[in-house]
This record gives sequence, C-alpha cells and structure tokens, in this order.
Amino acid sequence: MSFMQNQVLGYESPLYGRRTGQFMIEPLTYKETAVFKPELSSEDKALLYGITGGVPHYINKLGVHDDIDSALLENFFDRSAYLYEEPENLLKQELREPAVYNSIIRAIAEGHTKLNEIATKAGILSGPCTKYLNTLIELGIIVKETAVTDKSSKKTIYSIGDNLFRFWYRFIPQNIPAIVSGKIENNYDRMVKSKLHDYMGLVFEKMCRDYLMRYADDLPFEIADIGQWWGTDKTEKKEVQIDIVGVPVQNTAPGEYIIGSCKFRNIKTGVDELALLEKYASVFGKGTKYHYYIFSLGGFTNELIKLADEKGVKLITADDMYK
Repeated sequence: MSFMQNQVLGYESPLYGRRTGQFMIEPLTYKETAVFKPELSSEDKALLYGITGGVPHYINKLGVHDDIDSALLENFFDRSAYLYEEPENLLKQELREPAVYNSIIRAIAEGHTKLNEIATKAGILSGPCTKYLNTLIELGIIVKETAVTDKSSKKTIYSIGDNLFRFWYRFIPQNIPAIVSGKIENNYDRMVKSKLHDYMGLVFEKMCRDYLMRYADDLPFEIADIGQWWGTDKTEKKEVQIDIVGVPVQNTAPGEYIIGSCKFRNIKTGVDELALLEKYASVFGKGTKYHYYIFSLGGFTNELIKLADEKGVKLITADDMYK
C-alpha cells in the first residue's frame, strides 16, 4: 500500500500527474461479507466479519465450512496457518520499525485508547507516538475517533479499525504458549470461545451503525453523521458512553437525534436497557426529540417488546440486520 502511494503515485514518481483516476479498494460491509457464507447463522456471519474485516482474501483463508470454531483452530490458531503471522508480516512489509508499531497496536488492543496512555505503554514519547499513529491511520489499521457531535474536542481516542488486526492482537499474543505447545485445542473454549462475545462488542457497534447508514428503511430522518458519544454525567460524576448517536442532515430535522444501544450477547435484552438509554440521552442533552434504537443478538423480552411498541422504540435483532 505504501509502495503504491509513495513510489507509484507520489510526487517524485514518473506517473505523478498522469493518472486519470485511482481507486482505494475498501473491505466489504458486514452484509456483503455474509454472501460468502449465506448458510451460517446470523451470529456466525457477524463473527466472520468481526474476524476478517470483510477482506475476501481473509474470508477465503479462514475457510469456514461447518462452524467458526473449527475454522479458527485450523486456520488461525496453528503455527503453520497462513493467518497466524499475517499481521506481523504486513507490518514488516509496510514499515521500517515494525517493533515500535507492534508495541503501539498492542497497547491499543489492551485498552489504552488515549495518546498519553498509548505512549506510556509503548515506552515512547507522545510526539513520536503521534507520528507513528498517523502512519497506522493512513494504512487503515488504526482509526481516530472523537465524540460524534463534538469534532473539535480534544477528547480523542484511538482504536484498531482493521478487524483482522483487532482479532489477532486480542487472541494470539496471550495464547502463544498454548498454540506452540499444542494445547490450544483443549483450552479453546476457555481461552477464546468464551471471550468472543466480549470481543465483538465494538465490531457489533460498527455493524449497527453501518446498518443505519446503508440498509435501514423508514428512518426518522436522513443521517449526516453517526458514531459514538461520550461525556460526563454531572449528577453521578461518571463517564457515560452511548453506542450510537445519529445526526440529521443540516436543517432537515433540527433538534432530533437517533440514540442507539448495541448488545452482542445470547440473552434477551430487557426494559432496563431502554431505561439506561433514556438516562444517557438526558446526559447527552443536545436534542429536543430522540429516536431510540436497540440492537440485540439474543432478541428482547416480552416486556421490552410491549414497552417499545408503546413508545415507538425500534428493536432490531441480528437476523433483522441480515434480511
């Protein structure tokens, strides 16, 4: 990628100024990824996207036939498997200091999302760390986020935007001893499978935002921007984070926002989630009318279904997202 940008299209390249166009080939969306394996359950389709990031080459290399777990053990958690070293190989091909970049990505994967936290964990100064982060952002490995309605805010966080990198750094480094010793299969349920739903939290949030932006019908307004929002609840003096805030196109629905919650778990979501979402919306406090959307892998309780019908709240399952 860096070769194409710098050597082929760069200022000093003989081709500079002569090209008639260029295309950045983006990964597939969660719904496009499902076309590769339409027979899978909605949960496994989501996992397939969460592991491969919608890159067709990785989808093929993962080689899912019957279930995700056996495919992971055979094509990911094996020292001879192609995907076992893929992120490390990419860093070595693209970057001059792969060890430094590796430490930065690993810091983010461990939950350090702010610049000073990442720099401290990686053992480098904030200035150089910013330069390294910008390079990773250009490569599409890391994404930089601000609260959706506060783009000028200094409250910036960094996260891993490439799902293959996100999955690899979440599960491979800490399980290398078990993989090398051949014990990963016997311990897979404890070391990997039991943690997949937690891992899928951020991935599912992105899927839900993509659903609203690309696939949803009958939205209350046309969405101009969508993302996370976080701020401080001054009453309880704690940080509040809303999974989805959708902003209308300017001057089309003043004061209206979509407020959403995303739960990737196999239990039914109940009325407590709606109450919590309404409370968080009051902390958000920027609008005069809120349209609530709750996404849940495991579906919803009868009580929430009844209450949502009364209040006009949209309840969306993973099956609905793949229709």
